[in-house]
Amino acid sequence: MLFKPYCIKSRLRAHTRNSIIFTFEDNPIYISMKKKDIRILLVDDEPDILEILNYNLSAAGYSVFTASNGVEGVSKAKKKLPHLIVLDVMMPEMDGIEACEIIRSSKGLENTIITFLTARGEDYSQVAGFEAGADDYITKPIKPKVLVSKVKALLRRLKEDDSTSEDIVTVGNIVINREEYKVVNNGTELVLPRKEFELLALLASKPNKVFKREVILDRVWGNEVVVGGRTIDVHIRRLREKIGENHFKTVKGVGYKFIF
Repeated sequence: MLFKPYCIKSRLRAHTRNSIIFTFEDNPIYISMKKKDIRILLVDDEPDILEILNYNLSAAGYSVFTASNGVEGVSKAKKKLPHLIVLDVMMPEMDGIEACEIIRSSKGLENTIITFLTARGEDYSQVAGFEAGADDYITKPIKPKVLVSKVKALLRRLKEDDSTSEDIVTVGNIVINREEYKVVNNGTELVLPRKEFELLALLASKPNKVFKREVILDRVWGNEVVVGGRTIDVHIRRLREKIGENHFKTVKGVGYKFIF
C-alpha cells in the first residue's frame, strides 16, 4: 500500500509551458525536457489517495494537478493540457471510463498518456479502459517508489516521430500521417487513440511481416511496462472495427501482421 512520508507536503510551484523536445531511436525513448515542465493530472475521489499520489510525484519533481471527480478532471485536462493523466475508474458524477473518452476526443489531448487506477483483479475495468482509449493501468494498492517508477516508464512513451522515417506512409487505400497522427481510410479521416495509431503504424510499416507479440509490446508499450495479456488483442479488435477486418491477420501463437 501507499505510505505517507513523515514530512510536510511542499506547495506546488508554478511552471511554464515550454516546448517539448524528444529524441527518437530504435531503443526506448527518453524525454529531454526537465521534470518540472512535465504536467501530471491526478483524478481520484478519495482524498487520502489523491494526497499521497500528489506528494510522491511532486517530490519526484513533476508539476502535479489534482481533481476529485471525472467532471473536474475533464475540465482541468482541457485547461492544463497535461502530458500524463492518472485516472481512477470508480468516481461520482462521471466515472473514469466516460472521462477518458471525453478527454481522448478533446483537442490538444489526443496524444496525452492516460493510465487508469484500478483495484486488483478488476479485469473488466482494464479492458473497458483500453477500449475507451487508455494507454495503461496502475493496480491499487501501489508503493510510492513503484508508483514513481511506473510514471517514469509511462513518460518514456512520449516521443516525436522518427525524423529518418517517412512522415506519410501509404498502404493500399490507407494513408498514415505520422507527423499529424492522422489516418485516412478510403478517403475518410479517422481519429485513433495514441496506442491504436502506433500499433497500426508499426504493423503497416512492413505489410505481410509477422510481428511477434513480444515485439509489439516492446515497440508500442515499452519493455519496461507490464500490461495485461489481452492488451494487444483489444487494440487489434478496435482497429479491425475501424480499418477493416481483412487487414489484420492473427498468426496463432506468434503475433499479427498487416495485409492489404
